Amino acid sequence: MARKKTVEQAPTEKKLQDYELVYIVNPDITEEALEARMNGVSQFITSREGVVSSVDKWGKKKLAYPLEHFLEGTYILTRFRMSPAHCRELEAGLIMSEEVLRHLLVKAEG
Repeated sequence: MARKKTVEQAPTEKKLQDYELVYIVNPDITEEALEARMNGVSQFITSREGVVSSVDKWGKKKLAYPLEHFLEGTYILTRFRMSPAHCRELEAGLIMSEEVLRHLLVKAEG
């Protein structure tokens, strides 16, 4: 008798990975614009089947060196899970934003 080989099927859900995103926002924008930027990042993640676990606003901090003539910036930390395929798109959006001075996206351990 011939035995049938079973082929392991790929899972239908995409592999999500943990990430931490820290970005520095122009300190001169209004509170409403800051909230809109934070919500925009969260909406980007959730619209691509990601999950935002936390958003922490660290507030205004002095920068180590001037960025685009600013001496301070508002720091935001966002922890989330998302497919690695969408990370470049997220970073491209942050680079294009005039409000975001710098960002750092890292894969979280654990």
